[in-house]
Amino acid sequence: MFKAMAMKVEKVSELTTNRLSLYLRCLEGLAEAGRLTISSDDLAREFHFNSAQIRKDLAYFGEFGVRGKGYEVETLRDNLRSILGLDKCHKVALIGAGNLGSALVDYYGFHQRNFHITAVFDSDPDKIGQRVKNIEISDMKNFSSVAKRDNIEVAVIAVPGTAAQSVLEIVSAAGIKAVMNFAPVPLKVSSDVKLNTVDLTTSLESLSYFLAQPPRTNGSETLLKSARAQGFTAVKNKR
Repeated sequence: MFKAMAMKVEKVSELTTNRLSLYLRCLEGLAEAGRLTISSDDLAREFHFNSAQIRKDLAYFGEFGVRGKGYEVETLRDNLRSILGLDKCHKVALIGAGNLGSALVDYYGFHQRNFHITAVFDSDPDKIGQRVKNIEISDMKNFSSVAKRDNIEVAVIAVPGTAAQSVLEIVSAAGIKAVMNFAPVPLKVSSDVKLNTVDLTTSLESLSYFLAQPPRTNGSETLLKSARAQGFTAVKNKR
């Protein structure tokens, strides 16, 4: 059973909802391990969070903890699932049946979080009518009618960058309000559509920059070397 929650009127930031997702993963692990209760301090200590931030984030949605006892792990887990809308199935449409799109259809994380890809679209005549993981690839021209028929809520765009904006416009025109974009280009979207872009190339380039930098000696190692050097000099002077 879920606790009653009275969410505050003020807008909740995306950073807050991102942290809720992290808290949820930690709580799921604790529940699987048989943990019954946990305090915000213990949760912060075990998973490297900030306890004050945890309490502030949860306070947006109600009172969950019991003074002197902490949070009931399973109850808080279930409440966070409900807050994030993960307690119900979300039907997803994938646009782009290339290598990335085909891999995403079978991505376990979507199913685990109650996101189910039920339709796949492409504009390539050679792909239309083929199947990806038992899902028939539909013509992108029919996106609106299929999305309405299948009650699609989320669209995942996995097309080349040159086609991404036009695909997004088709998706938005069909009434889809939640879009995940894997095309490595900035997209323009209306204010009533939530767009999240996952740019794998930028992430890899950031890693490449890190690898390209010369190795650095951390502060503690520098101090230790300095102390050793000074100690060696003192002993040498005594001799």
